[in-house]
Amino acid sequence: MTYCAGILVREGLVMIADTRTNAGLDNVSTFRKLNVVTTPDRTVALASAGNLSVTQTVLGLLQEGVLNPDTDELETLETAPTMFRAAQVVGRAIRKVHQLDAQALEEANVKFDISFLFGGRIGQAPMRLYMIYAAGNFIECGLDSPFLQVGEHKYGKPILDRAVTYQTQLYDALKVALISMDSTMRSNLGVGLPIDVLVMRADALKPELVHRIEAGEPYFHDLRERWSAALRAAHMAIPRPPYLPRKDA
Repeated sequence: MTYCAGILVREGLVMIADTRTNAGLDNVSTFRKLNVVTTPDRTVALASAGNLSVTQTVLGLLQEGVLNPDTDELETLETAPTMFRAAQVVGRAIRKVHQLDAQALEEANVKFDISFLFGGRIGQAPMRLYMIYAAGNFIECGLDSPFLQVGEHKYGKPILDRAVTYQTQLYDALKVALISMDSTMRSNLGVGLPIDVLVMRADALKPELVHRIEAGEPYFHDLRERWSAALRAAHMAIPRPPYLPRKDA
């Protein structure tokens, strides 16, 4: 299990991903799930959730190139002319891996269960953020809900729902994303440190921040403690329900 989130606000893009993978309680490993591609005319980031062997195969295929049926040429994330076309390349890579491996995985009782967040900017076009599903189809992040999630998303979603709008400042969006990650880590042992972070300004072609949060990092530890204390204070400040038991009950 994993948790990845992408937030697209007016000022730019935030993407975060944990690094924990599990093959049982006694086999916990760390793998990077937020991969960043930077060239002079673009920065794109791909965050993956699901079966690690399948997602790594998709990433490997994207590096080698995916055949475009319309041009009979290989396309990669470094050559796709737009973010939309790049998202299509990811989708074709997923379908190719499914075509090659799905039957063997099914025979081994392994689900083809993967998903990706794909965000960034190519050229002078606006920044984009997509969620790409196991079938290779995708949806785009919109103004009304300026975030997308993959993996173990249910614990962190209420935080994002309440705190993030398109007008949220960029580093406030990062802070909320980290609170969302902390809430997920508290409720699911399959999600854990280190956490990879990308922050990119809307008018930039290079990331402003690419950072890994390791265990014991002072800011993240302080954020976790402050959030827990704030929640305790908030629920104590709310009056108790006025529902008293009936005396004749």
